[in-house]
Amino acid sequence: MTGLHPRLQLLQSELVESPLTRIKDPELSKRQLELWIKRDDLLHPIISGNKWRKLKYILNHALYAGADCIVSMGGAYSNHLHALAFSSKVLGLKTIGYIRGERPPQLNATLQDLLDWGMELRFVSRSDYRHLRDYKNHDSLPELQSGQYWLPEGGATDLALQGVAELVDEIEIGFDTLAVACGTGTTLAGLLASPLTQQAIGVAALKGGDFLIDDVEQLLNKQGITSHADRRILLDYHFGGFAKTTPALLAFMQDFQHRHGIELEPIYTGKLLFAIYDLIRQGYFPAGQRIVAIHTGGLQGKRN
Repeated sequence: MTGLHPRLQLLQSELVESPLTRIKDPELSKRQLELWIKRDDLLHPIISGNKWRKLKYILNHALYAGADCIVSMGGAYSNHLHALAFSSKVLGLKTIGYIRGERPPQLNATLQDLLDWGMELRFVSRSDYRHLRDYKNHDSLPELQSGQYWLPEGGATDLALQGVAELVDEIEIGFDTLAVACGTGTTLAGLLASPLTQQAIGVAALKGGDFLIDDVEQLLNKQGITSHADRRILLDYHFGGFAKTTPALLAFMQDFQHRHGIELEPIYTGKLLFAIYDLIRQGYFPAGQRIVAIHTGGLQGKRN
């Protein structure tokens, strides 16, 4: 495998480099802090954010391996499956998605998109869904057919780290802290797989996210990567659990969007920015520091 597959090069050419946006806020000024947002939500109208970065080299591997069908898993509002279904359609690949839970009487906007883009939907019980998490390698799912390629939940594989690591090189300003929301921890691991030496903060989007600490280390160890960055995963900004919200979180998001014109969503980016502002008020960041937060996209889920 040498470079990007020609079919993937065509898809890559449709993406733009995401800009850095500085947040002007009196609260930041009085504490002598700078906050910038890496706008990965603007990479592409559909496959934006960390989902594309994680999929890029996975799809490349699948194409060179001769796969004609990607099999993966996710919830009913999965950003991962949404990006996978669209990009696979463009690449001429079939897709199968194992969906957590029973088939609803009416498909939500995310599931309808998956169906429209040719993904075969297979709804499974929550216990069967948990068992699917045991299969970590592209050929490890039992009963895979010839030409099928297994992709674990959220694209959490070592190949995903390579695409995420490229983000760090795109940040052309000096910074002290890089912050990102965490679902599987793969994006944080990808940032740590780069030559990052500054502080990296992950904000767990789900309750009981302490497992993310070990999962990040395992992803790095599998690649033989030793990161010299100081890292920390915050576990107290889940607001009740994955995809859960509170009035306080929604009010913060509405205020932030109104003042800065940047749309957030409540599963990841809303919790990330809430956590950053809470740390600022606690005096966590020394004066003079520059913080870069990564907007990981996922705005499609707000339609549901």
